[in-house]
Order: sequence, then C-alpha cells, then structure tokens
Amino acid sequence: MLVDEGRKNMVVALFGSAILSFAPLIYKLTETNPVTGAFFRMIYALPILILLVYFSKSLDTRSSKSRQLTFLAGLFLALDFLAYHTAIDYIGTGIATMIGNSQVIIVTLISWKLLGEKPNKSILIVLPIVIIGLVLISGVWDSEAYGENPSYGVIGGVFAAIFYSSFLIIYRYSNKEKSPAQNLQFDTTAGAALGLFILGILPLQSLNIEPIEFQLSYPSHAWLIVLAISCQVVGWIAITYALPRLPAAHTSFALLLQPVLTIAWGILFLQENPSLQQSSGMFLILGSIITVTFFGNTEVNTPLE
Repeated sequence: MLVDEGRKNMVVALFGSAILSFAPLIYKLTETNPVTGAFFRMIYALPILILLVYFSKSLDTRSSKSRQLTFLAGLFLALDFLAYHTAIDYIGTGIATMIGNSQVIIVTLISWKLLGEKPNKSILIVLPIVIIGLVLISGVWDSEAYGENPSYGVIGGVFAAIFYSSFLIIYRYSNKEKSPAQNLQFDTTAGAALGLFILGILPLQSLNIEPIEFQLSYPSHAWLIVLAISCQVVGWIAITYALPRLPAAHTSFALLLQPVLTIAWGILFLQENPSLQQSSGMFLILGSIITVTFFGNTEVNTPLE
C-alpha cells in the first residue's frame, strides 16, 4: 500500500514538473511584456483557486501569521517572475530557466548564513563552477551568442534566482503545518498578483520595466488563460502536494525534469539555438545543480516557474 502511494505521489510530481516546463514557452506565445504576462497569469488563476478552496472544504490549520507569511512569499514571487520573464526575453527560455534553477545553491547559502543549516563541501566546490557557467552563458568572448542581450539575460536570471530563493525560504516557514496545496497556492498567487500590480503601475521605465497593458487582446489573453490554468493552478498544486510526501531522491529527480524539458521545448518549438560556449555554460550549471541537489544536504524546493 505504501509503495502504491509512493508511486502515485511520484507520478503527480513528474506531471507537475512536466506541466511547469511549458510555462516559458506559453509566456513567449502571449507576446506580452514581462510584468503583463506575470500579472494576468496570477489574476486569471485566482478565481479558479477560490473555487478549489471553497469546494474542497479542506481543513487549513495555519495561523493568521502563517497565512501572512505565505502572502509575503507571494510578493517575492512577483519580483521573481518579473526578473525571470525579462531574462526569457533577453536570452531565451532554456537558458533563463537553467539560471533560475540555480536557486537551490542560493537557498543553501542563505540557510547556512541565516539559519545555521551548514551544507557539506559540495556547495563550496560548485560555486566557482556556476560563476564560470554564467560567464560563458553571458556571451563574453562569444561572437555567436544566442539572445537579444545575453549579458542582461544573465543578470535577470541571477536576480530571478535570488528573489525565488527568498520566496522559497519564506514559503517553507509559512507551511510547517503542511496545509492543503490549493489554500497555499491561493495565498501565494494573491500576494504575487498584488506585487505585480504595484510593479506594473509604478513609473519604472528608467529601469526598462514596461507598465501593465490592461487592454485585452486576442490571442495574447487566450494564451495567458492557458498559462494560468495549466501552470499556476494545475502544475503548482501538483508540485506543492507531491513533494513533501516523497523521499528526497525522488523529489530531486522530479525537480530536475522541469529545466531539462524547458530547454528541449525551446529548441523544438522556438528554434532557440545557444552557441557552443553558452551550451557549455548550461551544462556546468546543470551539473552543479545536480551535485548540490543530491549531495549538498539542501532543503528540496519547488522548481522555478
């Protein structure tokens, strides 16, 4: 019986990772600017999450403080999505996702510094390797670098990883009770929607951040609805439900599926073609993520999306 339950949870986790791997591809199909795409992804997801919370009637044992922390985590998620979508526009879906998933290393360092969760030596070994990988991806000394602006793309990806790491740490401590996935997802999505709304109405053009485009257009908003339902609702709920119920080795494998698939979709459907130097950098970062995930004594977290 326990074996069957473990298999079911693994299938759910793999399904969630596979769904989330399509998020950057769908975002590109929306043809919206970074903050617009992220904002409407949250807005279109909220009514569905409200219905799921209402009809599931699951017991949510979190305190008001825990719920506030979950909402706060969503504000950091807003910053993450802005940086992540910006990186996608500058450097492509595959590379941006690979850089963002280096958050597992950042989370480990922050947990070590602030929470006293000392990792083993693998985290210290891979840090310079990740830095080398980022330099290669940025297109330095590369006449064939892929992307509109690879250097800006790397900067956006690094900021996405930092903001996502902050989100994960707050999210982790806001859910010690392991409350229903749909309830957590609603609070986080609401926080992210508010954060993105604020970012989208502030005069940030000097930072090259375009405002939210509130005018509805087809097919952009049709793709945004698909993005909200598939990734923000189905994919995230599947991941939030399954990962706490799986052994660490299984969760690690499930999480690594997402960036690998995203790279494949970018090549197959968007004709993304990273240079040899950039591909080498991606492999260095992927190898570092695998090393830290399996050997770094890290808290296993949900994937970037």
